[in-house]
Amino acid sequence: MAEILTVTLNPTIDISSEAEVVRPTRKTRTVDTRQSPGGGGINVARVIAALGGQADAVYLAGGEIGALLDRLLTSEGIHHQHIAIAGQTRIGYMVRERSTGLEYRFVPAGPTVDSHELQPCFQAVESHRGRYVVASGSLPQGVPADAYARIAHIATARAARFVLDSSGIGLQATLEKSKAFLVKPSFGELEHLVGRTLSQADASEAAAGIVARGAAEYVAVTMGADGALLASSAGVIHLPAIHVRVRSTVGTGDSFLGAMIWALSENKTPEAAFRLGLAAGAAAAMTPGNRLCQRDDVFELYRRAGGT
Repeated sequence: MAEILTVTLNPTIDISSEAEVVRPTRKTRTVDTRQSPGGGGINVARVIAALGGQADAVYLAGGEIGALLDRLLTSEGIHHQHIAIAGQTRIGYMVRERSTGLEYRFVPAGPTVDSHELQPCFQAVESHRGRYVVASGSLPQGVPADAYARIAHIATARAARFVLDSSGIGLQATLEKSKAFLVKPSFGELEHLVGRTLSQADASEAAAGIVARGAAEYVAVTMGADGALLASSAGVIHLPAIHVRVRSTVGTGDSFLGAMIWALSENKTPEAAFRLGLAAGAAAAMTPGNRLCQRDDVFELYRRAGGT
């Protein structure tokens, strides 16, 4: 059994391709099509595997697309547990317009999940014995807002560290009803959580406030070209972005979190794990389409940024 369990309640098959120009009404011919297993926790598990670690991925999935998701994960050597639902797993689609470099991302809401379909997921978290439980991604339709809070309670009851990367009501309810070891909102997700536009100084204060009220031990906020910040009881650390040639921003947040959790599972300090996460996010930005970070790129960028 792996030290890390990832939970994905709303997984996807991610399809990416490129087109010279994207125009309305007329057919858009695409090339370089690629399909990958996706969804926050699944991507985190894939990043951990790419860095040389292992994670068990548990996820809700259904229909023919759910079966395809299983096959793709098997082909990548990811240990996984499929919890069956009646609904069809969603397909996300991204097109990069070559003439402008712009990305167009289409993300369906996904299937509706009934409460009885969710119960085996809670049981999987309870029976797992790893040190980390990472819940990442959106809540499916039909799932109560406190689903991640319930997972947090189950994980902490067996002395595991609970990590959350979500947004909206899932993030808000978890911070209100439970305690996480680490939460990783993006800058925009943090703004949505506090309900106003933030400056970088405001973001530091908001993240520190989450720690101060006991909702999380660590808050990592990814800020794109402005780098990232890590708040803890010791204060707030800000690291500038590692400048790379950006080919796609898809998967940068999942790469950041996956690298950070892998480093923590390897007994690195939170600060060192945070620095490696920043390198992994930059490495993911270097890859086209829906590809995640590559191991050699991660460690090269980590060294370039002063990591040891």
